[in-house]
Amino acid sequence: MLERPDGRRLQLWLAAAGLFLAALDTYAVVTLLPQMLSAVEVPVNRLEAATPILTGFLAGYVVAMPLLGAFSDARGRLPAYAVAVLVFAAGSTLTALAPGLGGLVTGRVLQGLGGGALVPLSLALAADIYPAGRRTLPLGVVAAVQEAGSVVGPVYGAALAAAFGSWRAVFWLNLPLGALVLLGLWAAQRGSHTEQGGPAAAPGASAAPVGAAARAMPRSGQVDWASASLLGLGLALLVFALYPDDPQQRPVNSLAVPLLIAGLLLLAAFGWRQARRLSPLIAPELLRSPAFMGSLGANLIAGAGLMVALVDVPVLARGVFDLDTLHSGLLLVRLLFGLPVGALIGGWLGGRIGRRWTAASGLALAAGAFGLMSGWGVHQLASAAVPATLELFLCGLGFGLVIAPLSAAVLDLAPAGQHGLASSLVVLARTLGMVIGLASLTAFGLSRFQRIIVDRHCDSISSSGGLRAQLNAFEDCVRGALLQEYREVFLVVAGLCLLGALLAVATLGANRPEPLAEPHAAARA
Repeated sequence: MLERPDGRRLQLWLAAAGLFLAALDTYAVVTLLPQMLSAVEVPVNRLEAATPILTGFLAGYVVAMPLLGAFSDARGRLPAYAVAVLVFAAGSTLTALAPGLGGLVTGRVLQGLGGGALVPLSLALAADIYPAGRRTLPLGVVAAVQEAGSVVGPVYGAALAAAFGSWRAVFWLNLPLGALVLLGLWAAQRGSHTEQGGPAAAPGASAAPVGAAARAMPRSGQVDWASASLLGLGLALLVFALYPDDPQQRPVNSLAVPLLIAGLLLLAAFGWRQARRLSPLIAPELLRSPAFMGSLGANLIAGAGLMVALVDVPVLARGVFDLDTLHSGLLLVRLLFGLPVGALIGGWLGGRIGRRWTAASGLALAAGAFGLMSGWGVHQLASAAVPATLELFLCGLGFGLVIAPLSAAVLDLAPAGQHGLASSLVVLARTLGMVIGLASLTAFGLSRFQRIIVDRHCDSISSSGGLRAQLNAFEDCVRGALLQEYREVFLVVAGLCLLGALLAVATLGANRPEPLAEPHAAARA
């Protein structure tokens, strides 16, 4: 393969730096949320009031992906990336200035709109620069940069807030950092222009093959805003419907039914428009590809499994292991460390043993880790801290392994002119899986925990040792009920991850059943 101009590779790593900034901001909120709520006069004992802050960001995240992904396919990656950074900066400004909860929610929605687009745009830029069969490692590096933000973000947020004396400083700092990223991208694009002796190719078209495949690029440069909006808004409404606004009371939003109906209607309208357009937003050939659908399905499963780990590990630490908030977070970090490491290894392995076996191995590894975690006892951290740490790390490692091969499977199948939209669909599948996993976990937890409490007769415990002894016996009973619930959840998720591994083996190794309308990069087993 001929080496790509250094300027284009520099653009990719600068784009990854912007992605890291957005990931830092996303996870910094984990530690900043109590301070943010206090500043807008929301009591700490009403943390359910923070739900709009979280769902607003997530909804913006989902809406932005198909919109800016399609925009980047038509107008170029860097213009779309610049728009995303500017929207993210505007959201950061509103969040930093927010006088009340409404301002916080508005700012976080805009941050989600901008930050959410940076993930697929960075993946698409990597796919533009590196050809099929050689892009798995760059995709793994981009994914590792994003996942590293999940590890550093909480500490970054807490450290900056302490250093500057205010949580608002974290969001103000996004402005100069975002400006530096944009300035660097502009300089790199100018350098690429000079190296090539003429106008730089449109970012969306840089890796388009010569000949017939080049015709797969958008001919008119027009964006199908209607289709992208229907898809993004429909999925965002589903996210709102499935995200529990009060997890202690119900597994989904209190307005789940109307939100689901509205979301499904918008998605039906998208399908109707997709079927009647000569140039639909998503190529029909992709939807008929087993590798494409299998990759999205495996991503959905990986997202659901990861969300269970992200939610259950801290709750298990507090409710069963009796750790405080800080040490519960540190326990989760052991899992989070595995994500960027796995993303890097998955990118490297995917180019050597193939996407199918790399993705399947990652999901199988996560399944094995969940299986081992289902055997944890009340005194696990005291009696077997090292094995517990290893199991958490392996769980994160497994979920990291799947990112690059599953992304490459979709991007290698997609036309060169649809890398932006294709990468958006990859990230959307993972995000929707996380939301579905959260809703399912909440529903199961609410019902199963109460049933276990009844079966164990925790509410009728008596003791001859007095009130204190009776209280201790009740706490032990509840702790045992929690542990049993989480053991069952981990076993279910282990089975789900094994199903995802089988799906990867069955679909990612197969060639397309029929050729696409235009020649595309061949999928590697």
